[in-house]
Amino acid sequence: MIIKNMYLKDFRNIKTEEINFNENINIIYGNNAQGKTNILEAIYAASVGRSHRTKYEREMIEFSKKDCHIRADVNDSLKIRIDLHLKRDGRKGIAINGVAAKTTGELIGIFDCVMFSPEDLYLIKSGPSERRRFIDIELCRINRVYFSKLKMYSKVLRQRNNLLKKISKDKSLKETVFVWDRQLIEYGEFIIKARKEFIEEIEKYSEIYHSKITGGKEKLKLKYKPSVSAENLAYLIEKNIDRDIIYGSTLFGPHKDDLLFFINGADVKNYGSQGQQRSAALSLKLAEIELIKKHKQKEPVLLLDDVFSELDDTRQKFLIDNINDIQMIAACTGVEELIKKIHSKTSIKYVENGCISDYSFL
Repeated sequence: MIIKNMYLKDFRNIKTEEINFNENINIIYGNNAQGKTNILEAIYAASVGRSHRTKYEREMIEFSKKDCHIRADVNDSLKIRIDLHLKRDGRKGIAINGVAAKTTGELIGIFDCVMFSPEDLYLIKSGPSERRRFIDIELCRINRVYFSKLKMYSKVLRQRNNLLKKISKDKSLKETVFVWDRQLIEYGEFIIKARKEFIEEIEKYSEIYHSKITGGKEKLKLKYKPSVSAENLAYLIEKNIDRDIIYGSTLFGPHKDDLLFFINGADVKNYGSQGQQRSAALSLKLAEIELIKKHKQKEPVLLLDDVFSELDDTRQKFLIDNINDIQMIAACTGVEELIKKIHSKTSIKYVENGCISDYSFL
């Protein structure tokens, strides 16, 4: 799978630009705060219908405009055109090959890309919500049923929590909680089991990559840490109803899960060096690519947002050597040094104040 062309209008600081990409290596070069990351963000948004940087869609619209437009032409076995229309005062519009999509979910899995940014290098150090988000996005890509179950679980969880808050003022409403409990347990059990299987699978690839990066000196292990097992979810939901009412929130369920990383038995978050944390994150991202290849029989597009500046020469070389069979679009500030390490056909774009042009060393 490759992205051939992208058209942007009023997307952040980009007024109107059309960008062509080659099927191998694409480098987006420029100083900081010129718009490099905005291009990668637009590609990612065309893939999953949302930004990797903000949950507020209005922030992607040029501040003086009411809306913006993203159009991506993608080549798989067939040509696919994705249109994303973001509105400051309304719901976003999505179209696939000119046909309007009813929900963002219809877009998931049409065009797969893997984003690797400096923030991902700190995935291990961040809070559990970021790690849950990583798990959910990847599972939604490869499992349409999971997307549906996760969406329903989130909806039921909101409804149950709203009811719990009302019960604290009106005890008679307690008898109606079971309606939401039954659905919460059904969807929750599915999510917990799916996440467990996913972690076990991605761990195998992550362990292999991490061993290669460290020359076999370190062994990376992942551990899924659910707040409750699928088998005990129903029991704890029922047992803790009074506590849930006091807190006005559901205390157990997959919305409280976490993912832990261990190197040679030690918790990487608390005891790993910065280099170990980055190696673990790099291994996880490369494993993510392998899972998409395995489950979907196609290669995702790899987006690298100024990652090379965060990696030492050894990790830079390892990353480049292991992505030579997929399309890569990388944003960076030091193109001359980077180009020396890449031997494939390379397209270089220069970005300045939101304007994009072909770049030449001459």
